Amino acid sequence: MWMKSFWRKSRSIVFYGILRLFQRDRQKVIEQMRPLRVLVVDDTAVYRKIVSEVLGELPDVEVVGLAHNGRIAMSKIAALKPDLLTLDIEMPEMSGLEVLSRIKKEAPEVGAVMLSTLTRQGGELTMKALELGAFDFIPKPDEGNIDKNREVVTKAMVPILNAFVRRREIKAILNHKVEHSVCKQKNKTLKSPSVSKTAAVNRRRLRMKSEIIGIGVSTGGPGALALMLPRIPADLGVPILIIQHMPPVFTQSLAKSLNAKCSIKVREGMDGEPLQSNTALIAPGGKQMKVVAGADGLTRILRVTDDPPENSCRPSVDYLFRSIAHHYVGRATGVIMTGMGSDGTLGLKLMKRNGSIIIAQDEATSTVFGMPKEAIAAGVVDVVAPLENIADEICQTVRPKGAERMLA
Repeated sequence: MWMKSFWRKSRSIVFYGILRLFQRDRQKVIEQMRPLRVLVVDDTAVYRKIVSEVLGELPDVEVVGLAHNGRIAMSKIAALKPDLLTLDIEMPEMSGLEVLSRIKKEAPEVGAVMLSTLTRQGGELTMKALELGAFDFIPKPDEGNIDKNREVVTKAMVPILNAFVRRREIKAILNHKVEHSVCKQKNKTLKSPSVSKTAAVNRRRLRMKSEIIGIGVSTGGPGALALMLPRIPADLGVPILIIQHMPPVFTQSLAKSLNAKCSIKVREGMDGEPLQSNTALIAPGGKQMKVVAGADGLTRILRVTDDPPENSCRPSVDYLFRSIAHHYVGRATGVIMTGMGSDGTLGLKLMKRNGSIIIAQDEATSTVFGMPKEAIAAGVVDVVAPLENIADEICQTVRPKGAERMLA
């Protein structure tokens, strides 16, 4: 009799265990299927109207509320539970920067896309917002026509929202993997992803040290650069050229912000200047930037041009990387970091064919894994590394361990 009772209780335990797992997975599916909930925060009625109308016309997006300053926004976050804020930077009572600081502590799961004015001050505040964790930003249009402004916002907003949703999915997947691993391994310590085994093999083939570093980055770039570049030593010994997809004005603010954090010098590139060691030059927004040979055929100088966009980008990573491939055969390092799209892959193919070492940021630390993913899929990447290791990987190509022995 006790056996029958035991089996009945066992079946009940198993049944309710399966039911709980089903309910948990069902809840995850429901959360993934529900629309992206957005709270629109702006002190200007016109922009609240434009942004909310643009969002309201997008599938799988729900505008859950409006707020005309940061203080009201904070009071609504707890009640409305948005996934994302569209956030003006300059507002009365509580600025966008203050809101970012608060949600970082009180609601870290809530993302933010900034709406920024196209001014120097607006650019500097935008850099601070990105450093505080904003996902991306949209320059506020000022076309003088509300329909035209709405069109500009729509064009900028759609890819950013798609990237934000994809990033949330990736984070959920990675968090699930970590939870599963913790359960499986019990008390074992989880380690950060390291450089791939293939990378170690490829790096041993290096015969000459790199004499220039080219970096391509887009969405999530300012924050990634702010963490990576300060780890570059002041005596690196080579120039660094950076393409960050940004409009005019903002790249100057980015360079100023990074220069204050780094041991090397960081500034916007100027047309005709010679490349200098221990200096990072950022392509000016709205311009193309490339390397050309100097008049003596030995020195290398920078060209900043109005050449057409490539991959809908100006500045374009491909545009810069092609020039590095031509002028630094076998003596260059290409770095592709977080960003949407595939800009940089074609240039990296040429760099790789000409003997360059290629480093890509890994998925776990990328805000958007588009650009690194495309380069990895193309088979041109030697090293896949987390953000915190990229500076060290760069240094390894400039000062390869055992290089003297290999060259002997």
